[in-house]
Amino acid sequence: MIRLLLAAGISTFVALIGTKLLIIALTRRRIGQPIHEDVPEGHMVKAGTPTMGGVAIVAGALAGYVTSNLYDGVFTWTGIAAMLAIMGAGAVGLLDDALKVFNARNLGLGRRAKMLGLLSVGIGFVALMLWRTNVHTTISFTRWDDFAEFGWDLGRWGWAVWAILLIAAASNAVNLTDGLDGLAAGSASLVFAGYLVIGYWIFRYSGFYDINVGLDLAVVAAAMMGACAGFLWFNAAPAQIFMGDTGSLAIGTGLAALALSSSTALLLPILGLVFVLETLSVILQVASFRLFGRRIFRMAPIHHHFELKGWPETTVIIRLWMLTAGCTALGLGLFYREFIRAGGLG
Repeated sequence: MIRLLLAAGISTFVALIGTKLLIIALTRRRIGQPIHEDVPEGHMVKAGTPTMGGVAIVAGALAGYVTSNLYDGVFTWTGIAAMLAIMGAGAVGLLDDALKVFNARNLGLGRRAKMLGLLSVGIGFVALMLWRTNVHTTISFTRWDDFAEFGWDLGRWGWAVWAILLIAAASNAVNLTDGLDGLAAGSASLVFAGYLVIGYWIFRYSGFYDINVGLDLAVVAAAMMGACAGFLWFNAAPAQIFMGDTGSLAIGTGLAALALSSSTALLLPILGLVFVLETLSVILQVASFRLFGRRIFRMAPIHHHFELKGWPETTVIIRLWMLTAGCTALGLGLFYREFIRAGGLG
């Protein structure tokens, strides 16, 4: 428990201080976020707001994770792989943000270049997991061997492809959600809190789950939760800084890494339903327009649709936070339900 408190506390503090220092440094250099013209008019006033705040999230999470493990002297390859993936995705996002800022337009890395970067991160994570850990190579809901209801053994190569696709999907989903002040950071902190509980539960009943790195997974989740919370202090509406792709890609990759490592990949869409809905709204909007020449939503992602319907930005944010909290609770309930159904306490 001390390790979890250390990870959460240190990461929150480092992210909080780091975000403030970033705001000061970027403001002095007049480095701000260009605003895409295809957004509600109310967002134009945000042009010039400092960006790349995800640097503080990654730094905070890394500080919390390392401090926690130094306290107990226990590093696992699974935790290391997850943190390296988070840092790698953050580096891809940082390059994208830097190009946007220095080119003074809301176009950074091209789609192919960004996907190539995320593909490299995914390959590195997969290679380390398959080479140095005993990761279960299944698509599963709450346990790797839950074949009664869900679960398919993919083998090493199949799991490698699945893991890379999940990392790409989750990172892009969080990236699409990061369109309102504090929406992505607040939602992510709730989902990471869910994975903190899941990781700790796996640690308590490691024999039942056949995963011996549950505590380190909980530490990673606690570090990311604290980092997102610390950043949210300055990112809450009206935001003094944006996380940029640096933060959104790192957060999405962290969620995917935790889901893959804990054999709960099919549970992730429930915990992070908001990210799924945001992504689906974009897919449906594009498909509908191309096939029928009509738009389903006033604007996608769906948070902009709600804005154009007249909801204040803070109302949209808080309601989506509430939805995420409810989905996280539902996901944890399903996780515990499977534990009881399979005789975990027997």
